[in-house]
Amino acid sequence: MIEVSEFRKAYDGVLAVDRVDFQVQPGQILGLIGPNGAGKTTTLRALCGLTVPTEGHLSVCGYDIEQQPLEVKKRLAYIPDDPPLFPELTVEQHLAFTASVFSVKNADEKASRLLEMFELSSKRKNRASDLSRGMRQKLALSCSYLHQPEVILLDEPMTGLDPHGIRKLKESLQSRADEGVAVVISSHLLAMVEDICSHVLILKEGQQRFFGTISELKSLFNSESNEATLEQIFFQATATVSSLGINVKKTEAIAL
Repeated sequence: MIEVSEFRKAYDGVLAVDRVDFQVQPGQILGLIGPNGAGKTTTLRALCGLTVPTEGHLSVCGYDIEQQPLEVKKRLAYIPDDPPLFPELTVEQHLAFTASVFSVKNADEKASRLLEMFELSSKRKNRASDLSRGMRQKLALSCSYLHQPEVILLDEPMTGLDPHGIRKLKESLQSRADEGVAVVISSHLLAMVEDICSHVLILKEGQQRFFGTISELKSLFNSESNEATLEQIFFQATATVSSLGINVKKTEAIAL
């Protein structure tokens, strides 16, 4: 579903991402984690065609992102950390516009279900500029779900959401994964990542520190016990490579 091979991105000669490799299959939820500046957003933007790779190959649903961008965009939804809504459009106008762009059938019915799920039904006539930060996030999520994408990319999606909204989002992502959607979530909320993600990709300073399942991660960084939290492991995984003795591309310990 998502294939990334030897992905590199440089800005003015400075590497933001350096030879990252990972895959996300239908039904999997990948947690993309790392410190600020690790390359998480650059990776997500490259996957949806907003950033051109310096090197490497990226594909979504079998379509090359550089060669077949429209085919990719038809099958993908991307929710950035600060979704770019239209301030003067109402909630229902946003959904109508999205439905028109993606030629969504039965759009009114689908939109109503999404507005109810994200508790926006009473805000149908409200302009985006009149919504709270959390409600704008819910509107962006509703628009992104409307065309039933096969791949969903989210960059810090919990920003502004209240606890009930966070639960609804988690449930909705799990439901879509159960239907075969591939999901990538970039987040600093490690407890949430551990709770819903099947796989994890750890980046630091553009370099890949780990890619694999949650259980593989715990086995690699906590060989004597499987009780360490993802937060505890995260600090181990983002320490200096020389202190870890790991191969950043494989889930197995090696001697450096």
